[in-house]
Amino acid sequence: MDPASLDGVSLMVVDDNQVLRQQLARSFARRGYRARTAANFDEAIALAREESPELAIVDLCMPGRSGLELLQELKRIDPATKVLMLTGFGSIATAVDAMRLGAANYVTKPADADQILAAFLKAERPVIEHALDDPQAPSLARQEWEHIQRVLSDCGGNVSETARRLAIHRRSLQRKLRKLAPE
Repeated sequence: MDPASLDGVSLMVVDDNQVLRQQLARSFARRGYRARTAANFDEAIALAREESPELAIVDLCMPGRSGLELLQELKRIDPATKVLMLTGFGSIATAVDAMRLGAANYVTKPADADQILAAFLKAERPVIEHALDDPQAPSLARQEWEHIQRVLSDCGGNVSETARRLAIHRRSLQRKLRKLAPE
């Protein structure tokens, strides 16, 4: 399924942020997609059971059940649905979790419709091409961010336990977590 071929492809945007959800839906509708929206897990599952989307953009962190749980359920409903995870807190650990569960790709916020479509298209290219996209090593700040996110994921999101494992003060860790992921 090539997301670039429009002709009424069904698409679902699931995000708890109403402004972002509506903005993306309008952008995709202008491009010829049949865009529907949902604010949470339950709304998304109800829509998917009515008509399974060909493409789904799912926010990782939502109130209630997470985007990873929604990814799994969407794949149970229709294994052909291509799901892209969208999050404001990108890390290698959560990307690996999402890809392991069947996500087509992973994009960090802010992202527009063009970036999302590019991520869907990139997911269809062979893995060897991904390695050639960015041959530079990540910065030290990015490495630190990734490590913190990996440990935080291992601790189930528990900041106090993460700080203990990293041997830093909890408040220092909270300050680091408030910063945006380094480029």
